[in-house]
Amino acid sequence: MVREFLSGRLLVATPRVGDDVFRRSVVLVLHHDEDGAQGVILNRPLDADVDAVLPGWGNVVTSPQTLFQGGPVGLDSAVGVVTVPGDDTSTLGVRRLFGRVGLVDLDAPPPVVAAELAGLRIFAGYAGWSGGQLEGEIRRGDWIVVDSEPRDPFTAAPESLWEQVLRRQGGMLQLVASYPDDPSMN
Repeated sequence: MVREFLSGRLLVATPRVGDDVFRRSVVLVLHHDEDGAQGVILNRPLDADVDAVLPGWGNVVTSPQTLFQGGPVGLDSAVGVVTVPGDDTSTLGVRRLFGRVGLVDLDAPPPVVAAELAGLRIFAGYAGWSGGQLEGEIRRGDWIVVDSEPRDPFTAAPESLWEQVLRRQGGMLQLVASYPDDPSMN
């Protein structure tokens, strides 16, 4: 059996996922292999100013200029997801992951790195799965796997990203976007 790794793709929570952290979430998979997967939730802005936690980065991040909850793991750590223009793979302070998306070294001086970035979002924590765990959740029907678009990690309207991603899929997935928050109210 050939295994499909999902780095660079989106996990869209199905309406059956009722957990507060992952409810109606859109996760960008940053890394996936046989040992597990890591990603960040793209649509959970926090009421926390970036500069209050990481001084100097507030003017560099893409609007809205708040921290985002990347997931339930490592909430005391920060992950900076960036996009860089062009095809140069040696961007200062950035480790490329896939395409133009990478992780920024948040210990680097913001003014040095800022000139190299086309977009930046900072996440408190991340989502993580052990080997085979994510595949089991997908088989169970917890996640819909779709292609990401370059603007997804940096959307100006993160609260509506779940609906936006589902609507652009068309077909039955487009209908899932209108699934009510409380099915009993339907």
